[in-house]
Amino acid sequence: MAVRTLCRAHKSSRRIWIAPRSARGFTTLPNNPNIYVFPDNNSLNRHILSLLPTQPPKSELAVGSTSAIPPTADSLTENPRFLSILHAVIGIHAHEDPDVQSQAQAMVSTGGSNLGSGGALFSQQRQRRNARKGPGYGGGGGAGGDGAGAASAQGGMGGAGRGGHIHVYDQRHPPDFGRIPDPEDIFGSLEVDGSGNFVDGHGNYQTSGTYRTCTRDGM
Repeated sequence: MAVRTLCRAHKSSRRIWIAPRSARGFTTLPNNPNIYVFPDNNSLNRHILSLLPTQPPKSELAVGSTSAIPPTADSLTENPRFLSILHAVIGIHAHEDPDVQSQAQAMVSTGGSNLGSGGALFSQQRQRRNARKGPGYGGGGGAGGDGAGAASAQGGMGGAGRGGHIHVYDQRHPPDFGRIPDPEDIFGSLEVDGSGNFVDGHGNYQTSGTYRTCTRDGM
């Protein structure tokens, strides 16, 4: 398989990165074959990252640019235009995702689990046990809770037929069942009514303001 060297070996370390090519001959990230890598002709030792194989890449549609491959949170410069497009697409189509739909149904379900104070799912038995500990003791990360702490406090509100909000998040670091994703992995939230339906048909998507294109878990 043909490969191309995208960075020059340092004479002292002799370490180089050989990027794999996709089946169509384009260079992609070694840890994410869906992101294409192009040299940045306007900046030495930088690369443009894009979801599109178009060459030359369109900078306004690029994910961003990076001085290191694989990119890190420090080396990547995010493209605000791309993030704007990303959130617009999520706002239109997130409610169609099977995982998001499952979250909506689980949120309003009364058949064995309800939402704790932080938005995570907890069994009714656990909720009754917490209720005996006194008022204000939540199942999740809210006041008095014993769950996932501050991150869980950002979870969906409501539940048990009352509706509320659910998260739409990146799958690069899926949370454990009943836990809230890391803030940097959360795209935004959707509003669900008491029947598990998305409000206004799409869920009134709201961006989180905390999402990061690249984290320690990659892109």
